[in-house]
Amino acid sequence: MSAPAEAGLGQADTPVDLLDLTRAGIEALVEGWGYKAFHGRNLFKWIHKHGLTDFEAMTDLSKRLRLRLAAACTVGAPRVVLEQPAPDGTVKWLTEVGDGQRIETVFIPEAGRRTLCISSQVGCALGCAFCATGQQGFARNLSLAEIIGQVWHVTRYLGVPPSNVVLMGMGEPLANFDAAVAAMEILQDDFAYMLSKYRVTLSTSGIVPNIYRLGTVSDVALAVSLHAPNNALRDELVPINRKYPLEVLLPACKTYLRGDRRRRITWEYVMLDGVNDGMKEAKQLIRLLEGIPSKINLIPFNPFPGGRFAASPPERVEAFRQRLLRSGLMTTTRKTRGDAIAAACGQLVGQVQRHRTPPARTAAVAVGAEGMGP
Repeated sequence: MSAPAEAGLGQADTPVDLLDLTRAGIEALVEGWGYKAFHGRNLFKWIHKHGLTDFEAMTDLSKRLRLRLAAACTVGAPRVVLEQPAPDGTVKWLTEVGDGQRIETVFIPEAGRRTLCISSQVGCALGCAFCATGQQGFARNLSLAEIIGQVWHVTRYLGVPPSNVVLMGMGEPLANFDAAVAAMEILQDDFAYMLSKYRVTLSTSGIVPNIYRLGTVSDVALAVSLHAPNNALRDELVPINRKYPLEVLLPACKTYLRGDRRRRITWEYVMLDGVNDGMKEAKQLIRLLEGIPSKINLIPFNPFPGGRFAASPPERVEAFRQRLLRSGLMTTTRKTRGDAIAAACGQLVGQVQRHRTPPARTAAVAVGAEGMGP
């Protein structure tokens, strides 16, 4: 095709960011231009499996389609402004997402695992008392491109995809439901990152209506930020509990398992000195989780500037763990990784311009849909 004949394709006023589309979205885009769906599948594969941004290098696409893509589309590679390696092999990236907002992404290498912790929001509106991210406030949700772009960048950095991805970075994924679900769809796509449902984990503080909603569209692993075995204490530590208390949260989590005996809810429990780490709390936790297939992940508290808590002594953490194990609850203690570069659990802060979102809007985003049932 000659150049004059292609002139009618035009330059889009706002190019379509292909990182902002699932495979179905890209297939629909090229079908709208008169091409077969498999061309969109090939395009999707070039972007996510091969990490390409140059349409001209996508050699199994026709010249005409490549010209159309160059005129109308882009692959919005993340703008990484800082890369911080830690002595333990952990790497943290600070990524610019516009308007002075920055998010953080953490890679944690382990024997046989390449775990990537990604962010879903700029900041967080839920205000958990022990979390540095929550203390920064909330600016906005991330787009699909900004969420999956973190995985895209790290895959290029490693040369292979991560083996596990956890939505446990900045933000509450269930408060950014559609983009989080679309990102998890891409993570599991055979033409992208090929992760099984057991290797993608969504962590939530407990937005109950969206737990039920998630169960209708996804079956990834679910982790819940519990941190307390009773409502009074959890109201203080995890304020969303005041809207969705434990007697509402636990049935939603049990329903999410769909009776699959191979699956468990992972309960995240940060150990706070003199707050939630005693034998009384251990016994309450045992009673609370009775009948729910569970794994409890005890998390040593990672301090941050301005925080008001201290970490439980290691011997108390171990005593707590042993009490839970004796009751039959699968319990592990998370090894702290990345604390030397403030990349450990609860330490991610990025750069949040809170004035971008009025308080009323922030509250609406935080709680999601109204109601307590499915």
